[in-house]
Amino acid sequence: MNRPAVRSRARVLWTTLLLMVAAVTAWIALPSRQRPVTPAPSVATQTAPVTRGTITERIQVGGTLGYEGDYSVVHQGASAILTSVPTPGSLIERGEPLYSVDGKQVRLLYGDLPAYRAFEYGMTSGPDVRQLERNLVRLGLDPDRRIDVDDRFTHATSQAIRAWEARWGVRSWERTGRLPLGTVAFLPRSLRVAEARAEVGSAVSANSNVLTGTSNRHVVTVQLSTDRQHLVKAGDSVEITLSGVKPLKGTVIRVGRVATQPRSAGNAQSTSLPAAVPVTIGVTLPKDGPSLDQAPVQAGIATMTRKNVLTVPVTALLARSGGGYEVRLASNRLVKVEPGLFDSSTGMVEVAGELSTQDQIKVPVQ
Repeated sequence: MNRPAVRSRARVLWTTLLLMVAAVTAWIALPSRQRPVTPAPSVATQTAPVTRGTITERIQVGGTLGYEGDYSVVHQGASAILTSVPTPGSLIERGEPLYSVDGKQVRLLYGDLPAYRAFEYGMTSGPDVRQLERNLVRLGLDPDRRIDVDDRFTHATSQAIRAWEARWGVRSWERTGRLPLGTVAFLPRSLRVAEARAEVGSAVSANSNVLTGTSNRHVVTVQLSTDRQHLVKAGDSVEITLSGVKPLKGTVIRVGRVATQPRSAGNAQSTSLPAAVPVTIGVTLPKDGPSLDQAPVQAGIATMTRKNVLTVPVTALLARSGGGYEVRLASNRLVKVEPGLFDSSTGMVEVAGELSTQDQIKVPVQ
């Protein structure tokens, strides 16, 4: 082959290559709207609307559903024989019997101050009297409203106690209008009996622990690592996920301030786990729901909320080759977006970009 022929073929190859490079450069230089439509992905997709609304970001933490409080019922009267106790799981409310000694019932009243003396006419004034009178009024024992709920034990107070004795079946000539020490026990609220600490027929002396229990208020308790403690406060809304029940709404009641080291399966402190504080969450179970205690749950605690923002399913986000994210419209056009808050309970993510609620985007078929 002669040299002129070789030069001629070389010129043709270089010319073709330059034309290809020029064509690619010209395509890149075109505005995005003038580029050819990107082929649809091979993954099966469906369309979803771009929506505008409120989005909440949550932290997910495991917890336990149980009952609030841990109470002990202590016998304050003289030594006696225990003649009856309630069965575990029983609910004792204001004015109802807690247990019996020597055939006489000891009743529950609500209050934070324990009984420490007899209630009778002529006693000195004190906050325990106010606590008693508040209970007598709540029990409907003062229909004529003669009691002034204060620190003084008056004739009206004694008459209300006589009315209470009548309810118990005490004969009129045996009613005293007084409550000896050990006749009533005060607890903050109703008692859900957990365990009887003494057996019927056994002797119980003053300060003997007769019953233990909790309140009847359902709560979820979680251990929150201290590095996330600043994200949660009382009043935050919570979504509770419980097996066999639709998601429940709850509210943070309190956040503990004392951090402890979580314990391992052997009940020994684990140094590999971060220190945590207890968080108590109030929750109401449906009336027709299962009766559960110490059940494992998942709590989604709201940490940040934004209103009136554009949202899309998180599965619509596509990673861009140069970094960041984009979504694919129903027309197959790609639109760059900036993700914001992500709601793990709904699977929606906040986005900012050239989108509107009129747009339909592609998401993988679930």
